[in-house]
Amino acid sequence: MLNNSILSRLGDFSSLKTLAFQNCGLKGTIHIQELNNLINLKELDLSHNEIKSLGSFHDKNERRSGLINLEVLALTFNILNNSILSSLGPFSKCLKHLNVNDDWCGLKGSINVKDARNLKNLKGYYAIPVSNRVLLQQSLNLFPSLKTLHFVSETDTSSFNASVALTEELRNFTNLEEFMVENILLPINFIQDVGELTSLRVLSLSSYTSGGSLPIQDICQLTLLKKLDIRQNILRGVLPDCFSNLKSLTYLDLSSNQISGNLAPLQNLTSIEYIDLSNNQFQIPISLKPFFNHSKLKYFHGDNNHIHVETELHSLTPRFQLKAISLSCCGDAGPLPEFLFHQHELQSVDLSNINLTGEFPSWLLVNNAKLETLFLINNSLSGNFRLPFHSPVKLLELDVSNNFIDGHIPVEIGLCLPSLRLLNISINSLDGSIPTSVGDMKLLRRLDLSRNRLSGIIPETLAMGCTSLEFLVLSNNRLQGQIFSANFNLTKLNGLYLAGNNFTGSIPNRLSNCTLLSKIDLGYNHLSGRIPSTIANISYLQIFTIPNNHIEGPIPMEFCQQYHIGVLDLSMNNISGTLASCFGSEWNNHVHLSKNRLYGPIPRSICNSTRLVTLDLSDNQLTGNIPDCIGKLSELRFLVLKHNNLEGKIPNQFCRLDKLSLIDLSHNNLYGRIPNCLNVTAYEGETTSDVKYELTISPYFPPAMAMVWYETDGSIDLTTKNRSYSYKGRILRYLSGLDLSSNKLTGEVPHEMGNFHNIVMLNLSHNSLSGSIPMSLSKLKEIESLDLSYNNLSGSIPFQFVELYSLAYFNVSYNNLSGRPPPRIAQFATDFDENSYWGNPLLCGEPLLKNCSTPPNPPVENGEDVGLIDMKFFYVTFFVSYIMVLLTIVTVLYINPHWRQAWFYLIEGGINSCLFFVDNILPKQLRLW
Repeated sequence: MLNNSILSRLGDFSSLKTLAFQNCGLKGTIHIQELNNLINLKELDLSHNEIKSLGSFHDKNERRSGLINLEVLALTFNILNNSILSSLGPFSKCLKHLNVNDDWCGLKGSINVKDARNLKNLKGYYAIPVSNRVLLQQSLNLFPSLKTLHFVSETDTSSFNASVALTEELRNFTNLEEFMVENILLPINFIQDVGELTSLRVLSLSSYTSGGSLPIQDICQLTLLKKLDIRQNILRGVLPDCFSNLKSLTYLDLSSNQISGNLAPLQNLTSIEYIDLSNNQFQIPISLKPFFNHSKLKYFHGDNNHIHVETELHSLTPRFQLKAISLSCCGDAGPLPEFLFHQHELQSVDLSNINLTGEFPSWLLVNNAKLETLFLINNSLSGNFRLPFHSPVKLLELDVSNNFIDGHIPVEIGLCLPSLRLLNISINSLDGSIPTSVGDMKLLRRLDLSRNRLSGIIPETLAMGCTSLEFLVLSNNRLQGQIFSANFNLTKLNGLYLAGNNFTGSIPNRLSNCTLLSKIDLGYNHLSGRIPSTIANISYLQIFTIPNNHIEGPIPMEFCQQYHIGVLDLSMNNISGTLASCFGSEWNNHVHLSKNRLYGPIPRSICNSTRLVTLDLSDNQLTGNIPDCIGKLSELRFLVLKHNNLEGKIPNQFCRLDKLSLIDLSHNNLYGRIPNCLNVTAYEGETTSDVKYELTISPYFPPAMAMVWYETDGSIDLTTKNRSYSYKGRILRYLSGLDLSSNKLTGEVPHEMGNFHNIVMLNLSHNSLSGSIPMSLSKLKEIESLDLSYNNLSGSIPFQFVELYSLAYFNVSYNNLSGRPPPRIAQFATDFDENSYWGNPLLCGEPLLKNCSTPPNPPVENGEDVGLIDMKFFYVTFFVSYIMVLLTIVTVLYINPHWRQAWFYLIEGGINSCLFFVDNILPKQLRLW
């Protein structure tokens, strides 16, 4: 960082014409007279400092300033005071452009108008202080003969002041030729005032965010206009016919609005050279027929509009020779447009995402020797990938990914395209091997051949010849052999993507020579051996994923030195041992260690990963309690610890985790009650952990070495609807649920679970839970799977469950539930049979075979239940049964005399036996007589 003394050291550079001190640490008052020897200086940039004053340019004992030729002075983003204009007197004859800015200036109150009257030759005044209305009006009045006026603001506080002052003063600038406004909120009728500035040659209203319908008719009278830029607003409507009056227009930028309609108003603008209509709703013909007479047209950008094929065929030849064309998205363009056959000056072509058909246009490379960029991404191109081989092509970037191109990669591709920096032919149907000539692409930085059907090995020439390679993407092919041969020279490699192949052998130690590596993805291969401890030598490694291989042995202790790893995925291997006590880094976002042979406790050091979003340690042999410090991981969204031998209680500290979307602690030995303060909810918008600071690791953009968030391709297995599914990628954002099944949990189901908004799965089966089913669970409107089976739940099933319209799996079997199941309506009418209720002997009614003799009682509010037996019903049935028995006995004795005689004999014998007992056996002292 420089200081003010630097000015005094430049006296010997008298021939300087341009001098810039942007952001150089200049502070307070600087003495410009120290630059007097720079008599040829024309441009001086002092912006982005902390300058308050320019000091005195001359005094009684010094000659006048030597900056007699200074024409441009930039003072933006300083803390200037109101004396700034008085210090510009020595420049009164030469200064033509003055650039100040209000956002960081210290200008307050009013200024002395006399201080600036000498700046008679000032033609350009940039970044006038718009947040101070008084200063703004005074500034506008000072220079009515200005030809260039530029307003800019980086805050929204200037909106009102600017709209008032500009509207009042702008009409006075009858000589204005260039008028630019950036990032200032102005009313839509402001363009009406601009329309009166008939001398304008340049009009830029970019990002003035007025919105509303398109008032372009107010601009139509600016017939001298050569450049029109009204991009990045919210303008709507269609282009009026009067737009054709702007016949002098050479530059037109209408991008990033909501303008619709056809391009007929542009047909007469034959002087135009540059057109940008991208990010609108225009109807653009793929043939560009409306512009066939525009002989000066060089650049056409129409991305993100409605690209279509004209119904009428024509064989006209366009008069233009384009240098760049971009029509990426959206529509159905059909074959490549014929006008491209007549183009010979193309430098950049992007026709992606418009469903182009036909074969790869190798003739474009032949006809356009200056072509540098060719993007045909996500179309329907088919046939073989043919290249011209008569001479090398100077193409720098070629991307034909996501098409239907088949056949082999041309053997001589490296000789034909030696200057390539980017080659992407991924997501096609290419087969065969990778040509050895790829090694001739010495300048290649990014190579993506992923998602094809390539076989064979990685050529040694690639590993040795492509010395500039930064990203190598060969994933999801049929490649085999070892990853790299002994000869390896890809020292600039930043990302290595080899997942989904048939590679064997071990992870190469040679990768440690790639000190710039930030991403290694070797998953879904057949790699074996151990994780090299030399991985620790890769200082900037941020993502390391090797799932579904045969890696064994412990996790190297050296991983504790990898502080920058954001994503670690070692799942589905044979990794054994314990998790090191130092395991866990602040950088960790996603940790996947499932389906290994890890044992021992979960180290408390994992709680150092305060930015952790995903922790998956499932399907191991971990023991001990769940660390309660996990409650400090405030960004945690996915906690999966199922299929281990964990014990103890669910920590109450989990209640602090207000971003949890998924908790799966199933198949452990946990006991105790379920904390009623648990909070599980689905993704409902942007969060710091997945959108706002998200860094999607792309093969084309290296991650910055800063505290960033990462997405992960790691999968999470979840049992829902009684089946196990694997979820990965963006779908995880919308996955939410709670699985505590197959533990030893007791107590009641917390009624607070009804507050688990938008969860899709709840599984509490195979525990010892008791009490009733909370009626609050009927508020889980998005739930798809609800399993409460194999517990000791009692009471009735809430009838309100029929309102769970998303429910696809429901199981309350093997409990002590009573009453009727929910009514057979909605999904309960067909989706859930008796298997959902089996093992509840007191349940009756459809779909069970057991009928109910009387209608069940309605459920009792507040979770209270009448018990297992209806006592009123019991008393009635007992009394009726007693009476029926007595009547039956009397009827039988009345009808059958033999039975009646036997009955009386029986009664008489019983009486005699009782008398004998009393007279002969019972002691006299106990007798009543």
